[in-house]
Amino acid sequence: MDTLSDDLYLDITDFAHGTPHWFQWLAEVWTELGLLLFGVLFLAGWWRARTGGSDAMALALLAPLATAFGYVLSEALKSLVDEERPCRAVAGAPAPLVPCPPTGDWSFPSNHAAIAGAAAVALALSWRGIVRLTVPMALLMAFSRVFVGVHYPHDVTVGLLLGAAVAVIVLKTATRPVRALVETARSSGNGPVVWCAGRGPRPHASARPEGVRHGAY
Repeated sequence: MDTLSDDLYLDITDFAHGTPHWFQWLAEVWTELGLLLFGVLFLAGWWRARTGGSDAMALALLAPLATAFGYVLSEALKSLVDEERPCRAVAGAPAPLVPCPPTGDWSFPSNHAAIAGAAAVALALSWRGIVRLTVPMALLMAFSRVFVGVHYPHDVTVGLLLGAAVAVIVLKTATRPVRALVETARSSGNGPVVWCAGRGPRPHASARPEGVRHGAY
C-alpha cells in the first residue's frame, strides 16, 4: 500500500470532517454536479460552433466523444488493478461523507477524475479561453473525490492525467475526418442535418462596386 498516499488521504479526510456542514454539503454536491456542468458546457460549445468554421464544429463534436473514451479507458484500467477503496482499506480513516462504494467498484483510477480531466482538456482545445474555467473545475472535481473519502490522492491524479491524455490524442487524430463530415453535412440539403452541423460563418458583405465612391450619387 502506498503509505504516502494513505497519509495524504487521512490528512484530507480529517480536514474534511473539521469543515462546516454546509461546506461538506457543497463538496458532496459538487462531486456529482460537476459532471453535469461539463455536459452543459459541451452543449454550449456545440451551439457556439454552429456559426464557426468546420474545425470548430469538429472539435466541439469530438469533446464529449473524447471524454467518453477517457471514461472507458479508466474503467478498463480499474477492472485490471482491483484496488480497494480507501474508505475500507485505510486503518483509522474517518467515515466518508458519502456512502463507500461496494466491493467490486474499485478505486484506481478515479472515473470522475478521468472524465473531468478529459472534459477540461477537450473543451479547452475546442473553445478558446475556457481553460480558465474547465481546469479549476476538473481540479476541484478530483479533490472532492478525496475530500468525501472515496478515493486516494493517487487515484484522482492518475485519473486526471489519463483523461487529459486521451482527450489530446482523440482530438488530434480525429479532427480531420470529423471536419470532412461536418463539411459534408453543411453542404447537404437536409434541413435537420444542416441545423445540427450549423451553417458556419456568415459570408462577409459584398464589397462596394468598383468606381462607386462614398457620398457619390
